[in-house]
Amino acid sequence: MTLRPSRELIRSRPVAALASVCSVAALAAPAPAIAEGASSGSGGGIAKPTVVLVHGAFADASGWDGVVERLQRDGYPVIAPANPLRGLASDSAYIAGVLKSVKGPVILAGHSYGGAVIGEAAAGNRNVKALVYISAFMPDKGEALGALGAKFRGSRLNPALRQVPFQNGDGTTGTDLYIKPDKFHQVFAADLAASTAAQMSATQRPISASAFTEKADAAAWKTIPSWFLVATKDHAIAPDLERFEAKRAGSHTIEVNSSHVAMISHPGTVTSLILDAIRTEASGTPSLATTGGNASATGLIGVVAIVAGVGLIVAVRRHQARGR
Repeated sequence: MTLRPSRELIRSRPVAALASVCSVAALAAPAPAIAEGASSGSGGGIAKPTVVLVHGAFADASGWDGVVERLQRDGYPVIAPANPLRGLASDSAYIAGVLKSVKGPVILAGHSYGGAVIGEAAAGNRNVKALVYISAFMPDKGEALGALGAKFRGSRLNPALRQVPFQNGDGTTGTDLYIKPDKFHQVFAADLAASTAAQMSATQRPISASAFTEKADAAAWKTIPSWFLVATKDHAIAPDLERFEAKRAGSHTIEVNSSHVAMISHPGTVTSLILDAIRTEASGTPSLATTGGNASATGLIGVVAIVAGVGLIVAVRRHQARGR
């Protein structure tokens, strides 16, 4: 039933006073803020963030297929760019360019070496709202991955690497790193079928050895909220290193009984972690710069508006009851 106050009710002083309070509170309360860079959809809601997935060494973007499928099914725009794997500085610059091409808020995830890349690529980009690390490197500014990886025991990667020299077009040379075919299953993807690991080994993309000696130029996780999946059966990056990184960054952390490629063997869990980052950031308290006011004051105004609205309804019903 729709309440339609009579003219006598509108002239009633108590009700008018309550209506006045409610109107002032409603006008004073700020409208829900849209996250920076987001836009309203056709239904009037806030547009979903774009999820950008960055793969690591010895792999390509197809490793994210199970996660991409689930995110797209839920209506999220997804980009899984090719990580060049030529060096931390150049790879980070490349991914930073990809991020700048995305309109609206971004949730940025990185696997393995991709974690080091996103930590540098996201620096200074205000559209990146959360970082998600999947069994990844998470270096601080000034740290090199080789030295970081040596902090804890548990990785079997170094003895499994095969070095292949290469020459650039300008005559300079370098060294590519591959995982030896007979070691790939055990070190990289132990919880996948042997046939699947063999295919991944045959199609692996090498990483330049220089990527492990370059020092990180930035650590975006110091200013951007982060989530971390620790793979407890990881033989490429030591699980204790992953725990150390996550604790140091204050990341929201889960542990999964997984090999290094959790996004392949546990795509549902990885997707859930990304969705948790999305939900948490979407429901977070807006900053003062966004709301233009004090957060506690905003809450008080909201309470006043609710109380005043309830009071108005009660007064209307009492007036109707007296008029019966």
